[in-house]
Amino acid sequence: MTTDPNIPTDTLQLVLQEFGLPADSHVEQLGTGLINTTWKVHAAAGAYILQRMNVQVFRQPELIHENLRMIRDYLADRAPEYRFVAPLAASNGTDLLQMPGQQYYRLFPFVEGSHTIDVVATPEQAYEAAFQFGQFTALLADFDARRLHVTLPDFHNLPLRYEQFLRAIQTGNPQRVQEAKELIEGLKTRAQLVAQYRSLISDPAVPLRVMHHDTKISNVLFDASERGLAVIDLDTVMPGYFFSDAGDMMRTYLCPVSEEEKDFSKIEVRDAFYKAILNGYSAAMKQVLTETEKKSFFFSGQCLIYMQALRFLTDHLNNDSYYGAAYEGHNFVRAGNQFTLLRRYSEREEQFGNR
Repeated sequence: MTTDPNIPTDTLQLVLQEFGLPADSHVEQLGTGLINTTWKVHAAAGAYILQRMNVQVFRQPELIHENLRMIRDYLADRAPEYRFVAPLAASNGTDLLQMPGQQYYRLFPFVEGSHTIDVVATPEQAYEAAFQFGQFTALLADFDARRLHVTLPDFHNLPLRYEQFLRAIQTGNPQRVQEAKELIEGLKTRAQLVAQYRSLISDPAVPLRVMHHDTKISNVLFDASERGLAVIDLDTVMPGYFFSDAGDMMRTYLCPVSEEEKDFSKIEVRDAFYKAILNGYSAAMKQVLTETEKKSFFFSGQCLIYMQALRFLTDHLNNDSYYGAAYEGHNFVRAGNQFTLLRRYSEREEQFGNR
């Protein structure tokens, strides 16, 4: 057995046995996720995905699984052909196994012939991912999103993030506030996006929907032909608005470099990837999106990019108390990166805004 040195082998063996798998199954750590710990389990009966949940982030994991059960049952009734990767039950009947020390584990079937990717490389991949996330929401269009538990309160609450940013300017590290003065003023000049957010969520034509809220490319399963199969990592599925998923894809797919890039000259918006996101999401959601949502599609990218710039700079001003920092000024660099992306994206508004 191969395992994580931070988890005793006997604990992992016991978890496997509770899920009806041989204790000597081969286990390998999998993926690049920053929250939960994930392994692929190879057993005689097949392959599985085992996860230990991070209860520091998801403080009430049982609520996540209540959400998953509601969605599973709804889709099984309304769209039984849809590939919903639901957690499997342990020997005691639960799909969320609690172990000593407030550790929670769950097991998923491994979708044979599937793989994930960490960085979107082609417009075709962006299209497939956008279609998959759109299809997920579209199939749940008649499900009352208010029934779902909010697993991460205020996750994409732009007004709250702006208020936290303003508070950090007043109460944060004075030296950092002074050094970040130009970036602070730049972010303040975009505050109309907060007003636009408030206007949209108060509009009946922008309904509360079942949203994934974490649409990075690694949360899509692809087949060998690079066609999308399903969306995974559903812990953040909760009530929300269309711009959360569309905007998160734009933030993470449009630019060839990540938020970690220090050389801002490399930050650009790739037109073909924007069109791919728009076309893929629209194809899946064409019977669902309202005219107001369609007209606000470009705003989705502005909203999520701006929000992340605010969050990074807020953390920098607060001495990196939330994200932490790998080096001095790490979150300042990230904030500058995202603000640069926001500026370059916003320059495309006339070109893309009415599509």
